[in-house]
Amino acid sequence: MPEAAPLTRPIMAGVVTALVGFTSSFAVVLTGLKAVGATPSQSASGLLAVSLTMGAACVVLAWRYRMPITSAWSTPGAALLAATGAVEGGWPAAVGAFLITGALILLTALWPALGALIARIPPSIAQAMLAGVLLPLCLAPITGLVENPWGVVPVVLTWLVFARLAPRWAVPLAFVTASVVVAISLIQAGSAVDAALLVPRVELTAPTFTLGAAVGIALPLFIVTMASQNVPGIAIMRSFGYEVPWRPAMLVTGLGTAIGAPAGGHAINLAAISAALAAAPDADPDPKRRWVGGVSTGISYLVLGGCSAAFAALVLLAPHAVIPAVAGLALFGAFGSAVQQAIDDPGERLPAVATFLVAASGIAVVGVSAAFWALVAGLLVRAVLHTGKRPQR
Repeated sequence: MPEAAPLTRPIMAGVVTALVGFTSSFAVVLTGLKAVGATPSQSASGLLAVSLTMGAACVVLAWRYRMPITSAWSTPGAALLAATGAVEGGWPAAVGAFLITGALILLTALWPALGALIARIPPSIAQAMLAGVLLPLCLAPITGLVENPWGVVPVVLTWLVFARLAPRWAVPLAFVTASVVVAISLIQAGSAVDAALLVPRVELTAPTFTLGAAVGIALPLFIVTMASQNVPGIAIMRSFGYEVPWRPAMLVTGLGTAIGAPAGGHAINLAAISAALAAAPDADPDPKRRWVGGVSTGISYLVLGGCSAAFAALVLLAPHAVIPAVAGLALFGAFGSAVQQAIDDPGERLPAVATFLVAASGIAVVGVSAAFWALVAGLLVRAVLHTGKRPQR
């Protein structure tokens, strides 16, 4: 028999999974929380909350089921928040929407009919909504090149070079470059960093529940999280030979979302793209030992959570347009995938286009965000175009 790989191999795979997952999209999370009304301290608390809850979810699921199951925050969900902006009721209403999202994920585990109902939303429309939500954020690197070229050009060039040489590390290294830009900016300005900003903190918010936040934030956040994270996450794990237990996974991530919500956490879910880093053969040739990588990922997220205040402070101190550029670059892959899936089927293209345009418009009607109206528009156009049509033989 071939000699077993050292246990350090899946452990390091887990560390890499957490580092890539965290550094490539934490700016998106902070951008989304700020957009729906969080103060800098509340945003830092939210980043800490999702880091700790998704870390705990990784440890619990991987240890219990001996699979490299990894959890993540909902990056598309955070992008949705950034596109939605403040709702009536402000930050407390957003926190209420996060709690509703957690309840809906839990309900999916307890009531299979809800999952079946979400599955009936055509993937083209769900992905078109996501693409429309992501578009304004993905434009940030482009507009940033004009608004602050000295700060943004190094970030974009770093991303471009490593997208060619080491795609997995392109966004994390772009973030490192952004950190250097921030440091140089602080030195030139002679500014000192307040030590209090670097201390992790939990800031609890009493939730309020409004119809606008429930329909405009909670429902689209739930749909995006399920369609763009949980369902693909299950499929990716299956491709490596693992059958993730659906109900326990939804129970753990739904409970984690609900627990983290009062502290500002928006949503956690099964990891999708980053799931392969801990589940692939590169993590360990023996599939039965890769679960160690899942536990390692969770522990690494817990450690990174302790640094969440420092990451939030970096965003707060950054020169204009630098951090939005990093966030936009982090979403390029998700945007491209969403566009491709939205227009892949010619028969669904017009409804998808309508959905995309409404979502990208950013309109809010009667206090409800564009993401919800995008779904309504897409489903309405689809119903009109498909009414009376008979399937071709």
